[in-house]
Amino acid sequence: MSENNTGVGCVYLVGAGPGDPGLITMRGGELLSCADVVLYDFLVNPLILQFVREDTDTICLGRHGKGRLLSQEEINQKMIDLAVAGKIVVRLKGGDPAVFARVAEETDALDTAGVPWEIVPGITASFAAPSYAGISVTNRDHASAVAMVTGQEKDSGEDSKLDYAALAAFPGTLIFYMGVTTAPQWTQKLMEAGRDRKVMATIVHRCSWNDQQVISCRLESVAEELASRQMRPPAVIVIGNTSVAAPAVSWFERKPLIGQTVLITRPHHQSYEMCRSLTELGAGCLVQPAIEIVPPRDWAPVDAALESLEEYDWLVFSSANGVRALLDRLCLSHGDLRRLGKIRLAAIGPSTAEALSKYHLSADIIPTEYRAEALAEKLARKAKGQRFLIARASRGREILAEQLSAAGGKINQIVLYESRDVLTPDPTVASAVAEDQIDWMTVTSSSIARSLVSLFGEELRKVRLASISPVTSKVLEECGYNPAVEAEDYTTAGLTAAIRASVTER
Repeated sequence: MSENNTGVGCVYLVGAGPGDPGLITMRGGELLSCADVVLYDFLVNPLILQFVREDTDTICLGRHGKGRLLSQEEINQKMIDLAVAGKIVVRLKGGDPAVFARVAEETDALDTAGVPWEIVPGITASFAAPSYAGISVTNRDHASAVAMVTGQEKDSGEDSKLDYAALAAFPGTLIFYMGVTTAPQWTQKLMEAGRDRKVMATIVHRCSWNDQQVISCRLESVAEELASRQMRPPAVIVIGNTSVAAPAVSWFERKPLIGQTVLITRPHHQSYEMCRSLTELGAGCLVQPAIEIVPPRDWAPVDAALESLEEYDWLVFSSANGVRALLDRLCLSHGDLRRLGKIRLAAIGPSTAEALSKYHLSADIIPTEYRAEALAEKLARKAKGQRFLIARASRGREILAEQLSAAGGKINQIVLYESRDVLTPDPTVASAVAEDQIDWMTVTSSSIARSLVSLFGEELRKVRLASISPVTSKVLEECGYNPAVEAEDYTTAGLTAAIRASVTER
C-alpha cells in the first residue's frame, strides 16, 4: 500500500472486472481486505464485497431505478472527505477504471485536494465479453487491431468527436461500450460512413453474470435486436468478422447452473466457499445470512473447562465454528495446542475435520453419516467411564450429550458461540425474493430453517428450498415448507450436487 506521512489516507481506484467476482485481480482483492471504506458502483457484483473485513464500511453509490445515483462531483467529494479523515478508501469500479469510467475526473479532484491515489487495473468488458461469448477480438485473417468506442459521448451540445469515416474504414474489430440506448444513432452513422451493413455483430449482455445473453446479428439489425428484447445496460456490441466464429452456445452458457440464482443463507464468513462452487457451475449467488455467529455472553464456563483440559478423554466438535472458537481461545489464554496431549478428537463431519486440519490436528473419529446421531452411536461404544468435553453452539439438539451420558460417559458441554437469528433481510434480497428472481435458497441447519421462516414467511413458497440433511428437512416440514431437494451427502458440496442434479434432470 502507498505510504505517506501527512496523516491523509489514500484512495485506490480498483477495477472489479465485468461481473464474476473471480475476475478481480489479486491486488484488488488485497486492497479490499485492508480498506476502511469501499465505495462501489451498482454494476459491481456484491459478492466481491466478501473480500472486505467485517468492520469495513461499504457504500453503494446508487442504482438505476433504485433510488438516486450520486453525481460525479458528490463521489469525488466523498472520496476526498474520507481520505482527509485518514481512511484507506477503495473506489470499486466495474471493468477497468481507466476505460470509459471517468477516472481522470476523479484523479484530477484527488490531486487538487492533495490526496494520494493509485489505479489498480481490472478486466475490461471489451476483452471479457468476446471471451465469454467464445470469440476472439483479433484474428490473423480478419482483425489485426481493436478499437474501443463509447456509445455515450459527453453531453456538451457539440457535434460528435468520433470520426465515423475512420471507424467505418478501421481494419479490425470495433467494440462499442454504453451503446444500448444510443444504438439507432451510432449504427446509422457507422453505416452511412461506409461500414458494411451486413458485417457481423455480437451483442453480449451482462458478461460473466449467470444471466449472460449473447445475440449474433448483422450491424443493420443491432438496434432492432436491442429494442425488441427490451435490453438494458450493461452490454457491449462487438462489430467485425471475428464474430463469424462465435459458437451457437458459448462455453460459459454451457455451464450446468447457468441462469439459476441461489440465495445462500449461511453467515457471511461461511458463505464464500459455497458461492465459489456454485458460481463455478454458472449460478448467480446472493448472500442473506439467516443467523449470525457471535461470541458467548459468558466465557467463564469455557475458561474453566480449558483450565482442566487434561482431565478429559475426548474433545467433541459438532461444527467448524466450535473448532475455531475453542482452539483460538485455548491459544489466546490457556497455553497452546500441546495441552491437548493425549485427548482424542471427534468431528461430526468433513467440514469440521477440515477446520481441525487448519490447526494441524486430525480427528480420531468422523462418522460416515454426518449428523449427531451417527457421531453419538460411534462414540457410545467407547463412552463408559470416559470424560467428554462437547463444544457446541448456544442452541441445538441435545441428542449427542444424552446418548453419551446414557452409554456411561461423563459429559461437560460448553457454549463456544451464540447463534442468533437475523431479524430483517437486506432490502435488495427481500425484493429479489418477492419478485421471483431467486430460484434456490440453501438451508444448511435447523436454526437457519426456523430463521428463514421468520424472515420470509409465505415468500418461501416462491423459491425451491435445498436442505442439507433429513434433520433440517424435518424442521422445514414441521414449519409447513417442503424442500425441493435434500443432499445425500450432508455437506455444502453435497447440497451443491443436489441442486445441480435437480436442474440437470429438469
